Amino acid sequence: MLTIRARLCLSYAALVAGCGAVLITLVYLYMRYVPSYELPTAPATELDPTDLGLDQVQPAHALEIRTVDDFFENLVIASLIALGILIILGGIVGWVMAGRIIRPLAAINAGANRAASGDLDHRIGLEGPHDEIRDLSATFDRMLASLEHAFESQQRFAANASHELRSPLTTVKTMIDVTLSDPDVDPGELRALAERIRDVNQSNIDTVEALLDLASASNARLVPERIDVTALIDEVAAELTAELEASELTLTTRTAEAWAFGSPILLRQALSNLLRNASRHNHLGGHIIVRTLMSPTATHVTVSNTGATISQETVAQLTEPFARAHGRTLTRGSGHGLGLAIVAAIARAHEGALTLTPNSDGGLTAHLDLPISQTDPVSR
Repeated sequence: MLTIRARLCLSYAALVAGCGAVLITLVYLYMRYVPSYELPTAPATELDPTDLGLDQVQPAHALEIRTVDDFFENLVIASLIALGILIILGGIVGWVMAGRIIRPLAAINAGANRAASGDLDHRIGLEGPHDEIRDLSATFDRMLASLEHAFESQQRFAANASHELRSPLTTVKTMIDVTLSDPDVDPGELRALAERIRDVNQSNIDTVEALLDLASASNARLVPERIDVTALIDEVAAELTAELEASELTLTTRTAEAWAFGSPILLRQALSNLLRNASRHNHLGGHIIVRTLMSPTATHVTVSNTGATISQETVAQLTEPFARAHGRTLTRGSGHGLGLAIVAAIARAHEGALTLTPNSDGGLTAHLDLPISQTDPVSR
């Protein structure tokens, strides 16, 4: 099997041969049929070398052309010799040029082999002219970066999920062991143990359901519908009335007409998670402000809440599964750390985006951007 370099070299040589053959044919036909040839003859003159002062005479190897046919015969021979030289030179030049052209492909191939072996932090970083091969290299580097991020997120997710599920199970085992070690345990203590186990089990159920919601949002198949985003916000806010009153939180909605195309179930869940996040990660007597704004291409929903001061580094991790910022919640253990991860997954399923920004005076502002074009959401 010939390599790409060999095929390119042969292609260059064949191109030179073809062009040369056409040129020779055209020149031959022109010289044969267009001009008129008359070869005059002169009377022969015999010279004596001694008369010219020459002691020795070397025979001359001259190319004699006596007729028109001799001329064309020599023309064809000379042209074919020149063509052969050009073909050889074309092959050499083609081999060198093909090597320079495919050298970046060798680097890309090496990078692909390293990625196949699990080395995803390698980048090609191809330099040189901005051409198709450099675009391919840049695309490959972006793909590697995306894969590296996905694998790292998956590893963190697996580790965090194991920890989140193992910790309560360990707690339950400890409570049972302590109770069983007491031979004089009374029914009241057993009832209290059962209640604590029920609470821990409910927490596990909530975590598993949140994991299922996250998986569902990440792999959602959308049948886009026109959705009244403002109406969804009002419905979700009404559901949170009791929770807001219990925490003495003030909810202010500054919404205008806003709509988007997508799944009403998923968007309702995203808005519910944003408002619940703003409620639970707040302080007693705090505020929540919800705004909507429409641009020519998207609907923008902003949810801002008061609360503890959060660093930019912490905010950047809040869309990761099980990510929590210490000191943000009203009650210890509130939330399972999947709410914003689910919102981010729903936004991606709608070809939208979730952006989080820490407030300078404490709290968080979430920006949810949703496309208003029916063709934008992509089925997954």
